[in-house]
Amino acid sequence: MRSESTALVSTASVSTHILDTAIGRPAQGVPVVLAVRSSANGAWQVLGGSTTDGDGRCQDLPVPPAGTTHVRLEFRTEEYYAGEPAPKDTALSGTDRREAVFFPEVTVAFAVNAGEHHHVPLLLSPFSYSVYRGS
Repeated sequence: MRSESTALVSTASVSTHILDTAIGRPAQGVPVVLAVRSSANGAWQVLGGSTTDGDGRCQDLPVPPAGTTHVRLEFRTEEYYAGEPAPKDTALSGTDRREAVFFPEVTVAFAVNAGEHHHVPLLLSPFSYSVYRGS
């Protein structure tokens, strides 16, 4: 059984990863910014961010403080598409990905519960995206 003081400082944790479904690989080098608020109508406070690694994961997102009720992840996809050309062995081989930026950013806001882990994967392609609560 948790003590009352432990419950008061318990916070949610957040992780994410991005898969580039157009090339069938993790999306490396996507900047991700994490913001929080403590009520549905509260102001967003940016805590910091990270950049996806070679596996498309952010290993060092800031931990939301106690009292956080909502988290917002901003995926800066335009910066990703402005990077390296599409790999040669993929469906987009030989294309300039900068011309394929329809969504320059993807912003996802979601409710969090203290003490729970919230994993939010992003499936990304030049003209669509999908998110879900993962595990």
